[in-house]
Amino acid sequence: MQKKTVSKKDIDNLFEVIIRLNSVKDCRMLFEDLCTDKEIEQMAQRIKAAKLLMEGNTYNQVIEQTDISSATLCRVSRCVQYGKGYRNFVE
Repeated sequence: MQKKTVSKKDIDNLFEVIIRLNSVKDCRMLFEDLCTDKEIEQMAQRIKAAKLLMEGNTYNQVIEQTDISSATLCRVSRCVQYGKGYRNFVE
């Protein structure tokens, strides 16, 4: 069994850093240091897919507009339906 190297406290620390951001510029600076360009693009793609689903678009329409994989879209859809994040924070 492999030892877990990232604790709940470490993850909470990440979230605490994020909530201290005050602007898109701050967010861009932090995320450019934290993530690869591809990771940022994938997160943006998921937000766009969630918006499109909440607007009533079909899976096929969302895939056409975002080029998201069907597996990722399925996860986003589950989170839109049963999670709290997208519904509470994505407009």
